[in-house]
Amino acid sequence: MYAVNTVDAVVIGAGQGGLAASYFLTQRGVNHVVLDANSSPGGAWQHRWDSLTMNDVHGVADLPGEAAPGRSSARANEVVPAYFADYERRHQLPVERPVTVDAVTSEGEWLIVHGNGRAWRTRALINATGTWTRPNLPTYPGMDVFAGEQFHTSTYPGREALRDKRILVVGAGASAVQFIGELAPIAQVVWVTRRPPQWRTGDFDPEAGLQAVTEVERRVVAGLRPTSVVGATGLMLRAQESQAAALGAYADPRPIFDHLEPGGARWADGSFEAADVILWATGFRSAVDHLGPLGLRGPEGGIPLLRVPGNVQGATTAARDPRVHLVGYGPSASTIGASRAARRAAMEVARDLAQAREAAS
Repeated sequence: MYAVNTVDAVVIGAGQGGLAASYFLTQRGVNHVVLDANSSPGGAWQHRWDSLTMNDVHGVADLPGEAAPGRSSARANEVVPAYFADYERRHQLPVERPVTVDAVTSEGEWLIVHGNGRAWRTRALINATGTWTRPNLPTYPGMDVFAGEQFHTSTYPGREALRDKRILVVGAGASAVQFIGELAPIAQVVWVTRRPPQWRTGDFDPEAGLQAVTEVERRVVAGLRPTSVVGATGLMLRAQESQAAALGAYADPRPIFDHLEPGGARWADGSFEAADVILWATGFRSAVDHLGPLGLRGPEGGIPLLRVPGNVQGATTAARDPRVHLVGYGPSASTIGASRAARRAAMEVARDLAQAREAAS
């Protein structure tokens, strides 16, 4: 039997949302610990491909009280982890790593967080595990016989590793657009999508963005599986993609193929595209399997969250167990949304702990 540490709150994950949650808990005097599965600071950013620069990223939000790094040609997988590491140190955040949380169980009024042969007993949990560790890799006939290489966004080796290859990029989201922008000038690229890509017309419309986030919030409150906040706002081409656009790489994406063969992909009409590489830009799912023992999911497969009137990104509290808060899930699944949700979650945790102490006195 291993020793059990007792704290008021546990934060799982030390990415954008987890660090922000820790900052706000510290401000409110809540005794807590942050458990991070990575061996070093940086969250998912440290695992991004080398060719992704700070000019290429879709955005890094400020952590509370600290300005995020600006645009530059420096590698994002170095700049952002250094920013996170400095933040942890300056604010003396109680991060423990590496700790991979295997499960969270309930024992009466306590939640028990299990990981690496250790356990933490807590009255509140903020889950900020994001999606990077749960790549969404679809299943198509012939994947096991395809003779070339297959990569997901999470294992993308960078543009130089794929130079002069024949590549099928599968996916209709921002990652697919970015990969095509990198690869079309140096390789033979065919874009394949299960659904037509949704392009943004004109400049970003804040009202449309709010409507997109509101729709995601509606889904999670109803217990449906969350859809992508970023995907709902539409695709756009940046200066980095102009060369690929001039080559016609985005002009006519093919519908999804029927099956894969050793040398490429075959469509239902008999047409064939030879390929050396399949790049699955098919997104991610929320990394919440460790919460399974708590029975948080509803009949529709998602984790229902309680609505916060007037704050669509503030929905963090699990409807089936209000001791649990999810940051970076559903409407807060963006760098900006995660920080905002972290503040709300920390506020609710501090309030609930104060009420519990008052009731016990």
